[in-house]
Amino acid sequence: MVVGGGFAGASCARALKRANANLDVTLVASTPVFTACPRSNGVLAGLRDLGAQQFKYDALAREGIHLVYGVATAIDGKGVRVGEQNLSYDRLVLAPGIAMRWNALRGYDEAASARMPHAWQAGEQTMLLRKQLEAMPDGGLVVIAVPAYPYRCPTAPYERASLVAHYLKARKPRSKLLVLDAKDGFTQQRLFEEAWQALYPGLVEWVALSQGGGVISVDLASNTLETDFDRHKAAVANVIPPQKAGAIAEVAGVADSTGWCPIDAATFESKLQKRVHVIGDAAIAGALPKSGFAAASQGKACAAAVASLLADRAPPAPGLANACYSELAPDYGISLASRYHVMGGQILEVAGSLKASQAEAPRDERARNAERGAAQFKEVTAEIFG
Repeated sequence: MVVGGGFAGASCARALKRANANLDVTLVASTPVFTACPRSNGVLAGLRDLGAQQFKYDALAREGIHLVYGVATAIDGKGVRVGEQNLSYDRLVLAPGIAMRWNALRGYDEAASARMPHAWQAGEQTMLLRKQLEAMPDGGLVVIAVPAYPYRCPTAPYERASLVAHYLKARKPRSKLLVLDAKDGFTQQRLFEEAWQALYPGLVEWVALSQGGGVISVDLASNTLETDFDRHKAAVANVIPPQKAGAIAEVAGVADSTGWCPIDAATFESKLQKRVHVIGDAAIAGALPKSGFAAASQGKACAAAVASLLADRAPPAPGLANACYSELAPDYGISLASRYHVMGGQILEVAGSLKASQAEAPRDERARNAERGAAQFKEVTAEIFG
């Protein structure tokens, strides 16, 4: 049984059924329609509709995967509770995604996200932030608060900043964008800052942790974000809080004191619970980043391990990969990709496998990267849901 219908869980369920058609595979998905986070920043900027991010599970059902829609609320060694159903399993794969650490920032709880959306789980929050941007008067200040690592998709806050800047430049050119960061640096920083200078000069300001970028509290009444150094009153505040594994991970006893889930690197089996595997953003997966592409890669690798274990065979060595495309404007993209393997009980990057966009590349190369990013999203989602 697989709990979680995102990139990791749906990929795993499909790969399990294809590995052994005789397996009874059940996928528990919270809703009949999955809304993908990758490329949802483009929805905020008005570049695409939310429907472009949404996928159904019909193709999985046609392959003989049993679908159960609902939220898993309890798990023990015998089964999973979903609504009024008790579902049994021989091996359980959890792909719970992320949950927010409410109150990690003083004043920012779940209720506060209705005023200062995080939009880090695509869907209603995405549309709320988009509507706030649309309603903001020209000349307003947009503030994005970025947490410390780890969180879902390391480059996504900066992609978001870029596409919000694209929207502001086109629709509200007197506005400004302030990025308050709980870090002193970030992945592909040079490339993002190069793009901001070329595409949005004077519009985007990034503030590092050591310069007062770390948000410590919010005041909903005044729409203000407070750091150690200053207070920033926003017209629109996008607060991305610290994160942890999805709620069912704690219920199942697979999350440790960090809030994330330690796993056996070769099989993704939980180090805390036997016969339970954890994949996707929730897992502590060594050098492998928390991204949609990486989650799909984990899903397939975990399926191979589970199919082998159920057949009393030694699991194969997993081959894992990540490819991350960031959209900084409709015709401007950057990327990085790498392969990963297991050595010494850890998931490590394969030496020499990293391929990344270079600084000061010609604009036609940036345009090709934007096209590749769109194509990759279509390919991955078609493989999983199509």
